[in-house]
Amino acid sequence: MSSLHSIRQQLRKQRKLLTSFQQKQAAYACLSKIMHLSQFQHAKHIGLYLDAFGEIETRLFFLYCFKLKKTVYLPKICEMNQCLTWVKVTKNQYLNYRFSKHQLGMYQPQNHRGIHTQNLDLLFMPLLGCDAYGTRLGMGGGFYDRTLADCPTTPYRVGLAHDFQLISTPLVRRAWDQPIDALCTPSHYHKFNSKRYN
Repeated sequence: MSSLHSIRQQLRKQRKLLTSFQQKQAAYACLSKIMHLSQFQHAKHIGLYLDAFGEIETRLFFLYCFKLKKTVYLPKICEMNQCLTWVKVTKNQYLNYRFSKHQLGMYQPQNHRGIHTQNLDLLFMPLLGCDAYGTRLGMGGGFYDRTLADCPTTPYRVGLAHDFQLISTPLVRRAWDQPIDALCTPSHYHKFNSKRYN
């Protein structure tokens, strides 16, 4: 556990050191890879996130999705079960940043009505780290893991990360950890073969 804690601390520190220019470059490089994916091209309902802690910035993703007339959703924490529901976001709502700040620091939609995760075709996920097998290290709240446990096959899950967030040492995958299908970094697009294993 102390090892995992130190990994989290190190990755958080590295993210904080990124300049605004580096963040914009990383976002552009990731989107340039994503736009050619068949999973993205065919997706109609896409889950995104609002970056708040140094994750890959998603503004370009939002604008590109709106340009292609794709329906975009943002996660909102359901206080009853601490899972995520997905609230549709319009271009106008996004550009005017009509969101409320959660006590954990991230912003989320003010609307309460959302759809179940399995209704998304594609889900872009933030993360702190990921290994070569698709094991995702999140911020520690477990919101994505709890949510995705109910929909083991859909949607297609893509983690967005900076290059240094791809960890060479395998992470211990605990029973509740939900792996991702692919990881997109500015330099590479990694597809994982061991997506669903027990």
